[in-house]
Amino acid sequence: MNVALFGGTFDPIHSGHLSAARAAVESFALDRIYFVPASLPPHKRDRPITPFPHRFAMVSLACAGVPHFIPSLLEAQDENSGKPNYTIGTVRRVAAALSPEDRLYFLIGADAFLDLPHWHEWIALLDACDFIIVSRPGFPIAEIAKVVPPELRAGSGTANTIPLRRAKLHLLTTVEADVSSSEIRRLAAKGRSLAGLVPDAVADYVQKLGLFLHENQTE
Repeated sequence: MNVALFGGTFDPIHSGHLSAARAAVESFALDRIYFVPASLPPHKRDRPITPFPHRFAMVSLACAGVPHFIPSLLEAQDENSGKPNYTIGTVRRVAAALSPEDRLYFLIGADAFLDLPHWHEWIALLDACDFIIVSRPGFPIAEIAKVVPPELRAGSGTANTIPLRRAKLHLLTTVEADVSSSEIRRLAAKGRSLAGLVPDAVADYVQKLGLFLHENQTE
């Protein structure tokens, strides 16, 4: 079985996330892709984050009825605990639950991957599973390769693959328009339409609950 984890703040989940996930399912024959919203992402402490129950609800709405898409509570916890979620812990828990013949991937955007050296136990993370790195056409794989220390590499690879000592990095290009959660929050704060940017069910949820109405317009 081929399984992927797609972690993120998902504040909110949007069409770019879903397009990347669909492309990964098709390109890597994924049986399951778990959308894992972080309860307390350590890299997003510079601004207030929508409470986890709302973010998980939006992920659940976006995944509803979509084959292979599964909303996950792997990183759910008491937001008052003050303890951040680290990806390496999540990956280790999932890997331990899989069978030896199963294959585990971690889905991530190219820009986020370039920031990987700032993640907790990032070297161990590169050893723990394959990465599917999503980018737009023309993104140079050489930029991806710069992140990886030479001692972790295992050969020269191909135009879209970098072999590591225990895993592989795969570059997956998409042609979808760029969508950002921060821009969606700004639009929602102004009462603008979110049509085409998020699934209809997510747009309805945002509107009915008045999410993002107090979003900082200068962010």
